Amino acid sequence: MELMRWGESGHEIPVVRQDGTVYDLRALTADITGPFLRDGGIGRVRDALTAGELPELPGAASLRVGAPLANIGAVVCVGQNYAAHAAETGDLPPAAPIIFFKHPNTVVGPNDDVVIPPGAQKVDWEVELAVVIGRRASYLDRTEEALACIAGFTISNDVSERDYQIGHSGGQWSKGKCAPTFNPMGPALVPAEEVTDPQALRLYSSVNRDPRQDSSTADMVFSVAEIIRDLSQYMTLDPGDVVNTGTPEGVALSGRFPYLTAGDVVTIGIEGLGEQVQRIINS
Repeated sequence: MELMRWGESGHEIPVVRQDGTVYDLRALTADITGPFLRDGGIGRVRDALTAGELPELPGAASLRVGAPLANIGAVVCVGQNYAAHAAETGDLPPAAPIIFFKHPNTVVGPNDDVVIPPGAQKVDWEVELAVVIGRRASYLDRTEEALACIAGFTISNDVSERDYQIGHSGGQWSKGKCAPTFNPMGPALVPAEEVTDPQALRLYSSVNRDPRQDSSTADMVFSVAEIIRDLSQYMTLDPGDVVNTGTPEGVALSGRFPYLTAGDVVTIGIEGLGEQVQRIINS
């Protein structure tokens, strides 16, 4: 079962895709949001599917795929959460999760264009497992509690402008992370109970079909559960918040690959969660 939002930007229709068929969810909810997840929305969708109560969405194949979540409250990100990625940037693995933020308005659909900011020269790709919060997480004691706060998983491309991130930042990374279109998300929100082990997912990326990243979430320095538990000590995560959990090695910052330029096509994917394709364009 995949929760999705299809249609023109700002006018997306909430849908669920099951076994290749797309069903309209507007009889259950106006949109897929934090309150919908908090109030048992995933269970209601599953029940409606089982009962055969949802109509198919006509013309679905012709519609744009939007980000799978609306009205995101916060996009919290973890840096250098793969040891090999830390090494390729010249750093040791962190002793505690490194946290930065992306503005929620960076989120676009999984196949929308990524726009290079005016004058930017170092735009980079980063495939990441994204966690969608479905229950408030605050001062959690155990990783089991953290896992219970997760509604589901999706894919984020944590697009970064490295000169802004490092040279202009004053020690904080968010300046390089917050340009419009810098967080393609989706295609789908997959419920947590349908992801057997979030620490056993292959994730990959390519640029113009040339391989870049190919790793596994097993290589995370801090697991998904550890990240959510740790974050809850310093902030409250609310339903509808998103946590990007870090990227593996194979980015342009390593010096092994060129940065993105207009005309490039980036493909990123995670096993069981789908794939994104973005065209890079100038502003």
